[in-house]
Amino acid sequence: MNKNKIVLITGASSGIGRETAIFLEKKGFIVYAGSRHPQHLDDIKKENLVPIELDITDVETIEKAINQIKKEHHQIDVLINNAGYGLFSTVENLDEEQMYEQFNVNVFGLLRVCKAVIPLMREEKSGVIINISSFLGKIGLPLLTLYNSSKYAVEGITDSLRYELKDFNIRVHSIMPGFFNTNFSRDNLQINKETFHADSPYAEMVTDLTTRIKEQIDNGNDPKEVATLILEIIENEKFKARVTAGEKAKKFIPMKKELSDEDFERRVREYYRL
Repeated sequence: MNKNKIVLITGASSGIGRETAIFLEKKGFIVYAGSRHPQHLDDIKKENLVPIELDITDVETIEKAINQIKKEHHQIDVLINNAGYGLFSTVENLDEEQMYEQFNVNVFGLLRVCKAVIPLMREEKSGVIINISSFLGKIGLPLLTLYNSSKYAVEGITDSLRYELKDFNIRVHSIMPGFFNTNFSRDNLQINKETFHADSPYAEMVTDLTTRIKEQIDNGNDPKEVATLILEIIENEKFKARVTAGEKAKKFIPMKKELSDEDFERRVREYYRL
C-alpha cells in the first residue's frame, strides 16, 4: 500500500481524472486534483483529496500549484498527466490557432508539468510519471489527425523520458485507453466548423465516422478500469512501459503489431466503413 504518497493529477474535473482522484484517495494517497476550474471538484473534496487550480497552458499557475504542494508536503511522488482534448477536423480545414492549441494542451502542457515536477522527484531519487495517452497514439483515424499526432508525441515523450530519468529512479509509463464512457465526447471534443459544414466535400465521412465514434465513446468502458491500472503501475516497480485499456485499444493495438501497415489499414477501413 502506497499510503501518504503525494499524487498530482492534471485534468481531474471529469472522466478518467476524476475517477482516478477518488479511487487513489480511497486507497490512502494524498491527491491533488488539478483543474482550470477546481470548484468543479468541490463535491468530492476531502482532507486528502485537494482540488487545486492548474492550467497546463499557463506556466504561472503550474508553478503556483507546485509551490503549494511543496510547501505542504515537500514532494510529489506520482504525476498523472491526464489533461487533454480532441479536435475533429480535416487537415485541409485546419487553421494556425487550432493546430497550435491542440499541441499546446496535449503535448506542450504535458511537458510543462513534467518540467516542473521532475526536479522534485530527482531530488528524492524516486517518482512515477504516468501519461494518459490513447490507442490513437499508435494508430491513425481520419478527422483526428491533430489528436492522433499529439498522442503519438506523448508516446515519444514517454519513451525518451524513460531513458532520461532512469538513473534517478523515476519511472515513466503510458496508458493507451480506447473509448471510455466519460463526458469526453461532450466536453473534450471540439470541431472545425468548415469540416462539419453541410457543403463540405468530406460531409459523408464526417457524418458517418463522428456518429460512430461518439456512440463508441458513450458506450465505452468504465473509467475505473484506468484508475485501477494506474494503481497497479504505482505499486509495481517492474510494470511494463505502456499498457492498453478498454475494448478498442485491446483490439487494435495487438492487431497493429501483427499486420502489415496495408493490411491493418484495410481492417480499420472495414471496421469504420471508410
